[in-house]
Amino acid sequence: MAHFYRAINQSKRTVLCEKLEVAETVAEKSRGLLGRDRLDSGAGMLFEGMVASAWLHMFFMRFPIDIVFLDKVGRVMRINANLRPWQVSSVVLGARKALEIEAGATTRSGTSLNDIVTLERVLVS
Repeated sequence: MAHFYRAINQSKRTVLCEKLEVAETVAEKSRGLLGRDRLDSGAGMLFEGMVASAWLHMFFMRFPIDIVFLDKVGRVMRINANLRPWQVSSVVLGARKALEIEAGATTRSGTSLNDIVTLERVLVS
């Protein structure tokens, strides 16, 4: 069963992403958002561990996204806004999580470097 989280920007008291799907297995982390035509409004994917600490790519993607890299306490280390298909994200050493969210979500939520983002579990029926 898939796990979902809501990403809350505690520094700005805004919602960064309503429904983050967790990429748990190696296959899910490798596939990411590939094969999708778009992200639903308020949706995204959470990557944890080593996948988040290096870089992410947009090879074969069909739509732009924002990527937010977080450290171990949820502090925003880097934002790649409106990353388009066939681009590569920044290399962010030390990142513990990466959020792939709809393009424009970081701007709408006012999220910026050093903000604190927390994740709260969302129950999906």
